[in-house]
Amino acid sequence: MTTEQMTGAQALVRALENVGVDTVFGIPGGAILPAYDPLFDSKKLRHILVRHEQGAGHAAQGYAMVTGKVGVCMATSGPGATNLVTPISDAYMDSVPLVAITGQVASKAIGTDAFQEADIAGITMPITKHNFLVTRAEDIGRTIAEAFHIARTGRPGPVLVDIAKDALQATVAFEWPVTLQLPGYRPVTRPHSKQVREAARLIVEARRPVLYVGGGVLKAGASAELKVLAELTGAPVVTTLMAKGALPDSHPLHMGMPGMHGSVGAVGALQKADLLVTLGARFDDRVTGKLDGFAPHAKVVHADIDPAEISKNRHADVPIVGDAREVIADLIVAVQAEHEAGRKGDYEDWWRQLEAWRTTYPLGYDRPADGSLAPQYVIERIGRLAGPDAYYVAGVGQHQMWTAQFIKYERPGAFLNSGGAGTMGYAVPAAMGAKVGAPDTQVWAIDGDGCFQMTNQELATCAIEGIPVKIAVINNGNLGMVRQWQTLFYNERYSNTDLQSAATRAKRVPDFVKLAEAYGCVGLRCERAEDVDGVIAKAMEINDAPVVIDFIVHQDAMVWPMVAAGTANDDIKIARDMAPDWENGD
Repeated sequence: MTTEQMTGAQALVRALENVGVDTVFGIPGGAILPAYDPLFDSKKLRHILVRHEQGAGHAAQGYAMVTGKVGVCMATSGPGATNLVTPISDAYMDSVPLVAITGQVASKAIGTDAFQEADIAGITMPITKHNFLVTRAEDIGRTIAEAFHIARTGRPGPVLVDIAKDALQATVAFEWPVTLQLPGYRPVTRPHSKQVREAARLIVEARRPVLYVGGGVLKAGASAELKVLAELTGAPVVTTLMAKGALPDSHPLHMGMPGMHGSVGAVGALQKADLLVTLGARFDDRVTGKLDGFAPHAKVVHADIDPAEISKNRHADVPIVGDAREVIADLIVAVQAEHEAGRKGDYEDWWRQLEAWRTTYPLGYDRPADGSLAPQYVIERIGRLAGPDAYYVAGVGQHQMWTAQFIKYERPGAFLNSGGAGTMGYAVPAAMGAKVGAPDTQVWAIDGDGCFQMTNQELATCAIEGIPVKIAVINNGNLGMVRQWQTLFYNERYSNTDLQSAATRAKRVPDFVKLAEAYGCVGLRCERAEDVDGVIAKAMEINDAPVVIDFIVHQDAMVWPMVAAGTANDDIKIARDMAPDWENGD
């Protein structure tokens, strides 16, 4: 153990270096300013000056998701800290490892409503795995070590470290390594063997099993194991929005994405299943629809590293607490033992039905009758031309669903999006963070014109810091998903969803091409289908600056299939007033 005299701020920087941090996204301000002075001298830490704290948080998420490391963001007290609430909440919902470091007013001023004071620890308590308020310089190093340990172990998530200004300014004897003091934190990773054997027995006895795969499989790095299990059992696989790429979309056992905008085959598989083997998924309402109508005939095996998720929404007949990679590895061995004992599932009739749904109800879309650009076509072509090795980062809304539906994901982790929180403004800064984490890989942000206007100030960060992301704005002039709901459920009363007006529509407010250029980026525009490939190709040739493409698309395009909120998955519509025939192929 080494001991050195330094300030609390220097201890913070040294601790970040020692836990392996190489990138911090942030903005300085009064309470955190002491930390920025030693940060200036660090040879190991790259600080990226964002233009809004929300951008720092989402960038840290994007960085974490492509590197597997803990993302780090930094802000000052009061409004700086509260601007981090949205990305912290987003990381909590989607299990992204994140450490948010905030400055706080001096310890004696806490609770006095001092200038730029906010109880950020109290504010974020429901949306963090854990948070710390540090008022003593000697606690800084250990707290940072504990925060990173908590963020990346067990179910990953965000941890907040709020540090009083006087703790940063005080002198301390800095020691490293440190002993963690987390007596109550012992996440379970090894599954119980009896439960795994019971799950294997149910799999071989089932006639209509489904592997229902969630984001936990990606978090655990268990994609290879999942492929082995799927091929060993021969069971169909559905991958949630947060698990895209966990099994390649092209794999014959893959039925697609389930849920509100899932494929008919994936939704039907869950609804008609007699067994759900649920791996790292949480029975989210967007997957289940009306809960009491979800998979009504299925027994449930539910494996998750977070015991709080098991039986939270749907009773688990076989609960398994453990890391998805270890659970699946043990399940492979248990299923092999069943096969060696002569017990093997017969799913021939099941697959006959599944293939009928898959063939009869493929994903598709209509080209607009007026010859304008279909947003699905744009996204499909981006995926085809950029290819499976690129990262795709979506905002929230219609374009997010089309990005999930019409780009083929052949590798784990290629799709980043805000699933649980549904945060507009996620895409641009998350793509920025992803590009920092994977500088040699092409990163495309596919954003809506509504989402884009929430955080596009980070284009300046991208231009100045040399982060050449590519951003496709799917511009329908509206808050598209909200407009879709107004079309379907509010008698086409388009209250406050039109982002333009009759007076400004002709001159484009804002003009995204000019906006991109003002921010030091390359701005392009595309309005015709025959120009799509050429514009995408041009964007892909530019690697020394960020590129923004303004794709002007039809405003009335809709996301199908769709399960209306509050209805059962059996009521899925493949188009307006059109439903699948569930008996097809029986």
